[in-house]
Amino acid sequence: MNRAVKIGIAGTATALLVLGGIGAYNVVQAMSSGSAGSAEPKIAHSFDPAAVSSEPPSDAKAVTLTRAFLDGWSRRQFSAAANDTDSPAASASALRGYADGLHLQTLSFKQIASAGPSTVTAGATKVTFDVSARVAGGTWTYTSAVAVRQSTDGQLAVHWNNSVLYPGLDDDQSLTAGKLPAGVNKAKVVASDGRTDLARFSSLSDIVATIRKNTKPTGGTAGTGVAVLDAGKEGVRTLRTFAKGKAPVIRTTIDASLQAVAEKAVTDSHLQGKPAGTVALDWRTGHILALAHTGSDGDIAIDGIKSPGSTMKIITSAALFDQAGLTPNSPAPCTDSLTANSQSFHNDSGVTANPSATLAQAFAVSCNTAFIKDGFHYLVHDGDASALHDEAANVFGMGSWSIGGGVATTDPSIPPDVQGGDQAAQFIGQGKVTATPLFLASVAATVRDAGFEQPVILPGQDQVTAPRPISARTAGYLQSMMRSVATGGTAAPRLGGLAGVGAKTGTAEEGDHTNGWLTAYNSNIAVAALVEGGSSGVDSAGYVVRHLLTGT
Repeated sequence: MNRAVKIGIAGTATALLVLGGIGAYNVVQAMSSGSAGSAEPKIAHSFDPAAVSSEPPSDAKAVTLTRAFLDGWSRRQFSAAANDTDSPAASASALRGYADGLHLQTLSFKQIASAGPSTVTAGATKVTFDVSARVAGGTWTYTSAVAVRQSTDGQLAVHWNNSVLYPGLDDDQSLTAGKLPAGVNKAKVVASDGRTDLARFSSLSDIVATIRKNTKPTGGTAGTGVAVLDAGKEGVRTLRTFAKGKAPVIRTTIDASLQAVAEKAVTDSHLQGKPAGTVALDWRTGHILALAHTGSDGDIAIDGIKSPGSTMKIITSAALFDQAGLTPNSPAPCTDSLTANSQSFHNDSGVTANPSATLAQAFAVSCNTAFIKDGFHYLVHDGDASALHDEAANVFGMGSWSIGGGVATTDPSIPPDVQGGDQAAQFIGQGKVTATPLFLASVAATVRDAGFEQPVILPGQDQVTAPRPISARTAGYLQSMMRSVATGGTAAPRLGGLAGVGAKTGTAEEGDHTNGWLTAYNSNIAVAALVEGGSSGVDSAGYVVRHLLTGT
C-alpha cells in the first residue's frame, strides 16, 4: 500500500499530525544535516500514474496525504516526500533544489485545508497551505497548493509539478535567496542627467529595450530577497525583497526635458493624428537629445525612409557651391514648369514664377524648376549624375551609421547611378532619393556647425567622420539662405521671429498623398520632423519643429 494510506500506523510523529487537526497543524523542522529525524525512510511507492481515477479523493484523505508530504519536505526527508507524489524522481530533485537554492534554514506549514475539486488538474482534490520559510536574508511567507489524485486501486499521490514549490513556477525554473541576480534588477537606461529613466517615454520603449540588451551597465548594488531563475540560472523576476538594491544604469545622450517636449510635439493637434517622427541633435557633438514618433509602422524618426522633398535642396545647393562654383546670387530662373530627360516638373502651388530669380531667392520660396534647371545643367555630365551622391557622402556623412546600443537605423539613399527622369528629380528630393528625420537633422547640424558630427545616442560611441569637411564658404552661404527661409521664406509662418533659426521645408509626393518635412537649427540644437500625409512641410512638420526649437 501507499505510505499515505498507512499514515495512521506509521509511528508517533505521524500520529501527532493526525491529532493536531487541520486548523492547528504546524510542522517546523530545523534544516541542518545533523538534525534529529534527518534520516530518510525508504518507502516503496505504488501509485500508478497510468491508472488515474477520474474520481477525486475525499477531502479528508487528500488532506492527510498532503500533511505527510509536507512533513517529509520540512524534515528534509526528500525521498519520503517524493514517494507521496506521482513523479518521485523529479519531485525529489526539485525539493532538494528548493532547499539548496534558498539556503533553507527552517520550513513550516499552516492552514492546511481542502479547497474541493481542482479546477486545473482533472480528477484531483486541491489542498491549500501557507508556507513560512527562513531563507538566506530573511523569512519568506506565501500560500501554495497541491492537487491530490487517486489511482483506480485507491492509492493517493500529490500531482507533481514545480508550482508545488511556488505557484506559477515553471518546470524549468528554480528559486534562489540571498543576493538577487542581475537579471531581476534590470539596468535602467537613463537620460544624460544620469537619473531620468527613459522607460517613462513611450517613443523610446523599443530603443530602451535594445540598449539594455546590448550595453553593459555601470554602478548599481544588488539587493537581497527571493527570486526565480530560468534554466540557465539567469534572473527572471523577484518574488520577495528583503533589502532593496540600486539598479545599474546605462547613460544615454537623451535630454529628459527635450524628450518630453518631443513626445508632446508629435501629437500636436494640428497634425490630426497623422504619423509623425522627429529627432533633435546637439549640433556641436552629434548627440541625439530627443527622438519621438507616433504611428503603427515602427519608429519613423530613425526608420521612416521617405522621399525628403525640398529639404534635399540644402545638399543640392552645397553641391552647386562646391562642385560648380555657384554662389547664392547665381541665376536660378524659376519657371512654372520644366522638362528634363523627357519628364515634366512643376512647382508647388503658391510658388510664383520669377525668371530672374537667384539661387538664394529660389531656395527661400522652394522653387523646384530652378533647382532642377541648375542641378541638371551644372551637376550632370555626359549622363553621369553622381554629383549629388558624392556631396551627400563626402560632406554630409551619408552612409551606414551606428548610433550605439545596437539600435538599428535605416540608411538614407542618394544613388550614384540614377537614370532618366530621376537624374533631375533627385535635386528636389524625389525619384530614388530617400532620407529619415535623423539624417536631415544631421544635415542641418552639419550646416550650423560647419562640420559633420555623426549622430549617436550613447556618449563615447564611435563616430564616423565625413571624408571632406564642409567649407566655411559653403557653410556660410547655406546658413544665410536657411536663415532667409525662416524669416521670410516658406518656414516663416511657423518659425518667423525665432532668434538664430535657419530652416528648410519640404513637401514630397508619395502615391496619392504628400509628406511634410522641415529641418532647422537654432543656437543649441538641430532638428528635423516628418509628418506622413502632411499637406505641406510648414503646415505639418513645422508645428513639430517649433515645439523643439522653443522647448514648449
